[in-house]
Amino acid sequence: MVLTNEELKELYFGAYEFEETKDGYLQAFQYSKRQMEYFKGALDFWYERSMASNAKTLEFTTRAEKVSFDYKIIWKGSPDSFELAVDGLISGIVYVKDIMDSGTIEWDLPKGEKKVVIYLPADAVALIKNLTLDGEVKRAVKGKKVLWLGDSITQGYGPLRSGCTYVSVANRILNYDIINQGIGGYIYDKNSLMEMEGYRPDRIIVALGTNQYGDKDMSAVEEYYETLMSIYGEDIPVICITPLWRGDSVDGLPQLMTFCDKVRDIAGRYSNVSILDGMKMVPHFPEYFLDNLHPNCLGCEVYGRNLAEAVKEIWRD
Repeated sequence: MVLTNEELKELYFGAYEFEETKDGYLQAFQYSKRQMEYFKGALDFWYERSMASNAKTLEFTTRAEKVSFDYKIIWKGSPDSFELAVDGLISGIVYVKDIMDSGTIEWDLPKGEKKVVIYLPADAVALIKNLTLDGEVKRAVKGKKVLWLGDSITQGYGPLRSGCTYVSVANRILNYDIINQGIGGYIYDKNSLMEMEGYRPDRIIVALGTNQYGDKDMSAVEEYYETLMSIYGEDIPVICITPLWRGDSVDGLPQLMTFCDKVRDIAGRYSNVSILDGMKMVPHFPEYFLDNLHPNCLGCEVYGRNLAEAVKEIWRD
């Protein structure tokens, strides 16, 4: 059974809207066109990553024993992977560095009914078509709609494995219907916050600040939360995660801690915002980081699990 692109959309999570290319590939976007136009005019680094496949997944239940799809990679930011998870266990990995820019990926599946998740690369732009299975599929049932806002750590840089980003780890536990608007190099920037027609999240997670902790003026953070509330109102629960430990800048840690305190004070002015201390999410040892800044696979596993437990405690969904 080969799914049409319209059928493929039904199994796709993490997308705000879609476009079909002239050669029939389906491209998914997590930002609106207006937001991407802003990034294009602001910084090429942001614009390229605004189209990345981060946290985009195909999720379904099936009794099929084979699954395949055609892919095309039109931009690469860093080494990454396509990954297959079966009943929560990573069961297949195809590294972007080991394959051509276009081709077909095929995996065998175990017998019987199972839950399948296919993770697309976090720091590349991957288009797909012709999802093929030798059995029927049923769309996964997800929980609340959550908009995730962040920088490169949230986008998924660090583990160099799409199924191992902290967002992927946390959401295997939380099972939210997420749109991940993490973008490499990003900051508290109110200009990227725009109403997305037809989309209103049930919850919002904000994980920003590690790229601007040297700022003495906190007006950008203040304006960010003012804009967020003006768009979504103060009736939507929000979690603010303060920046993680930075072992790449030990001399700057006092300044980072001061910045975290100021973010906590600003975000805490709003009754719908809960604060999570990022310093408590990942152990402060180089073994947990790719570069003493971005958590690696081990760091993301710890971060994602700690975050999921904290989120469940705060929101009690």
